Amino acid sequence: MANGGSSSDPAAAPIGVFDSGLGGLTVVRQLSRAMPGEAIVYLGDTARVPYGIRSLATVRQYALEDAAFLLRFAPKLIVVACNTASAAAVEALEAFCRPVDVVDVIRPSAAAALAASKGPIGVIGTEATVASGAYERAIHAIDPRRRVVAKACPLLVPIVEEGRDEADPIVLSVLSDYLRELQRLRPGAMILGCTHYPLLARAIGKLMGPDVALVESGESVAAEVQRRLRAAGLENLGKSGGTLRCFTTDNPQRFAQLSERFGGRKIDVVDLVGTDELRSAIEPADRGFP
Repeated sequence: MANGGSSSDPAAAPIGVFDSGLGGLTVVRQLSRAMPGEAIVYLGDTARVPYGIRSLATVRQYALEDAAFLLRFAPKLIVVACNTASAAAVEALEAFCRPVDVVDVIRPSAAAALAASKGPIGVIGTEATVASGAYERAIHAIDPRRRVVAKACPLLVPIVEEGRDEADPIVLSVLSDYLRELQRLRPGAMILGCTHYPLLARAIGKLMGPDVALVESGESVAAEVQRRLRAAGLENLGKSGGTLRCFTTDNPQRFAQLSERFGGRKIDVVDLVGTDELRSAIEPADRGFP
């Protein structure tokens, strides 16, 4: 597996981030806010979105291909800005990308939810994320007695991708149906277990009530990335100037149009990379990585 070229200044190397589509830009927004000098290379696999309805084995293969593509840019760290890919593949990604560090969105969010409340924890996510039980495992690894209730919300990703806002009656109706069980639970914290969901945070917060702390992965991931880079002496300490280069596997024009809504900044140029190129990014010896 080739990790690309080296830099005379390791701290100047980019952070690689991938997601199944646009949602991971909500994580990029927080990374740039916390570390404005960092260069970021982002891959959104929009040709194969959503990952959340696919089998964990398929998602795992997609995630390895996404990471292999990002390794071409010699990143100093890779962020798996996709809950489904984090649930399906984080251990395989850590082994595959070594020595490049990998940060997933599940473990930092689980720790943040535990810190936010001593009560039950709710989780909403895609079908694959919820079926994996990844959040329950991450939470119980820290606090085995904590009650966790997870709810799959498969319609929320396409709703967000369609550009519907929080005042849309369709959005409120779907959320009300999905959140009914969690409202009865009265959790102390609730994890928004998909990077699309922060765009619906106000509506979710209104339905859940002010006593429920909402945990968005972007902030907790940014804090974890900054901690790891500092510990390794790899943080770019620049106060501004961080660049963002985006790749997508389908419809770069639509990606650019929607990017400001997700990432908080306008992206003028998005490079197109085909899924065949993602597959070829894994060298023959690495195919079928266990």
